[in-house]
Amino acid sequence: MNERLKKALLEIKSLAILVVIILTIKVTIFEMYIVPTGSMENTIMTGDFLVGNRFVYGMNTPDRIGIMDASINVPSLKFPSFKEPKRGDVIIFKFPRDTRQKYVKRCVAGPGDLFEIKDKVIYINGEVYDLPVEGKFVIPNLLDESYKQNDIFLTDKGNKDQYKSLSIPKKGDTIKVDSENLQLLIHVMLLDGHKVTMISGEEEYPFTMNDPNELFRRKSMFWFFKRSNPNKIFSNISKDYFPRGRLLVPWQISNRPRPDNLLVDNIPISDMEYYVVKKDYYWAMGDNRDDSLDSRYWGFIPRDYILGEALFSWFSINLDTGFPRFKRIGNVIH
Repeated sequence: MNERLKKALLEIKSLAILVVIILTIKVTIFEMYIVPTGSMENTIMTGDFLVGNRFVYGMNTPDRIGIMDASINVPSLKFPSFKEPKRGDVIIFKFPRDTRQKYVKRCVAGPGDLFEIKDKVIYINGEVYDLPVEGKFVIPNLLDESYKQNDIFLTDKGNKDQYKSLSIPKKGDTIKVDSENLQLLIHVMLLDGHKVTMISGEEEYPFTMNDPNELFRRKSMFWFFKRSNPNKIFSNISKDYFPRGRLLVPWQISNRPRPDNLLVDNIPISDMEYYVVKKDYYWAMGDNRDDSLDSRYWGFIPRDYILGEALFSWFSINLDTGFPRFKRIGNVIH
């Protein structure tokens, strides 16, 4: 083997080792993210490149291998955490309605907390939770407490400005099984890892937390999907969902299911008087309160979905002009 080939192979080997080291650090200790939306302005701006600490809440080894949907689940190992997420932390987590997406929001309530919003003001356990220093409201108008927002999490809770009190579930909590809180129960049971199915005649309709709209939004971001007809992409995704298919999502049921037609792990839910919660849950919101798709719209974050804490922006670019924002480089996230 000539010297030039030996040198090339040595360079390739060194590069491969470097890539493995970088990827290992990326998925275990530190990870870099780009912020695509303004939901955390002005704490985090659109176009900020963030460094997140994946070690502080308990490092996880990768649970998937592959690219996008061409990937497989693999066993994941979780290491002990140095601390638990607390109120005020800016957390990075898997989005509950499409776990391939990662969101960055501020934790505002934790397991066992009583959460409520009155006139846009957050109350935790009856006490005011102040707007963060860089937080803001961009809509001066206030939604009336009588107005029910259809796309809000648990539609009987009101709207984004007036959210009725809700207890954030914690491990060991008992939730009474009745027709008044089945939507809440289905959410928690699915996030706890149970199989929930609705029976109609001879047919079974399994529930899922995967939102077809979110699946479409993620897939349509990639160039090879952008070349396709968007209607065709969504049609292919939604074909498995009711009414074309059998999959149900708990937040889009027109007729509320009854306890006598639901199965949990193939056991009738009507046989259960109470359900015991298996995980701790958290509630997160954007600092840009009027322009944030957050827990008010999609609900709880399981503890095992929380990946890390946002630390600082290592780079920032104005997505409108394409120019770097040098003043935001090295900006520590508070």
